[in-house]
Amino acid sequence: MCARAILFVSIADNGSTRLTTPSIDFDSPWKEALEEYLEDFFALFFPLAHAEIDWARGHVFLDKELQQVVRDADLGRRLVDKLAQVWRWDGRDAWVLAHIEVQSQEEHDFAQRMFVYFYRLYDRYAREVVSLAVLGDERAEWRPTEYTLGLWGCSMRFSYPIAKLADYRARRAELEASANPFATVVLAHLAAQDTRGDAAQRRQIKLTLTRRLYERGYSRERVLSLFRFIDWLLELSPEQETLFWRDVQEYEEEQTMPYVTSVERIGLARGREEGCEEGREEGREEGREEGREEGREEGREEGREEGREEGLREALRRIARARFPMATEALDRRITEADRAALDRMLDRVSTVQTADDL
Repeated sequence: MCARAILFVSIADNGSTRLTTPSIDFDSPWKEALEEYLEDFFALFFPLAHAEIDWARGHVFLDKELQQVVRDADLGRRLVDKLAQVWRWDGRDAWVLAHIEVQSQEEHDFAQRMFVYFYRLYDRYAREVVSLAVLGDERAEWRPTEYTLGLWGCSMRFSYPIAKLADYRARRAELEASANPFATVVLAHLAAQDTRGDAAQRRQIKLTLTRRLYERGYSRERVLSLFRFIDWLLELSPEQETLFWRDVQEYEEEQTMPYVTSVERIGLARGREEGCEEGREEGREEGREEGREEGREEGREEGREEGREEGLREALRRIARARFPMATEALDRRITEADRAALDRMLDRVSTVQTADDL
């Protein structure tokens, strides 16, 4: 039988506030990208490990099992932790626990924290553990690759491979030519850092990355998925957002492929994410009072519904601003006050009406 492997995926809190453009949330986009493109992540950053995994057998995320391992670890705020089970090619009866850290801020005790997760995973599963780190910070010299302990002849050296995103600034041409979806993830990550304080440049790079999705010949579903990541990291001011959507709409009309301006992309996709996030929080609160599992599920469902409605509302605002830059405050107020049925009717009409008054 093929050997199983457990992949631990942990995304650390960024904590950066040095922005005049909207603040960057690195954690949530990376979480979604890892969940959707785990194989491509390995192919880009850790090809040796990628070659050892039988990806045709798929993988399974094991969130509950992970919590058993890290529940008692006092290692700072952890926004996202993922544990995934995969299978190896060689057939040896062994498990591999691959601990993946995506770290976006320099941290003094990072190597120690990597070691703590290493031995906690090893202690629980009693199997070989592989730790991998992706460093997304901006200090080129910071490259923690090992943790050592030693006293009176007793010593230990723990080392692990890293991928440094800053190194890819010199490899942009390679990333731009790559069909690997995670190349887009890296390009957007670097662009988010490089355009701090320059909203106009961020808009131009965001448009370039968006057009690249079409030029790569991706499917509609992949365009939407990767655009969601770009849109998440490269958030714009309202003024720049209006200009961006005008340009996107013109480009899509030229290509006759209206993907990212669709209601599905702006409304439902964003609504799903906001709903799930609200649902997780509400579910946790209700679960403490009425039963963890029942409360979590109820919270998720309520959060999803609220998130979908807010996502549709945001979709309508964006499309209306793109089509009618001089739209009045009255229109925005009508969108804010509209119920779900009214939102659906307005969304059906917004792409075809000639004026804001018609909407």
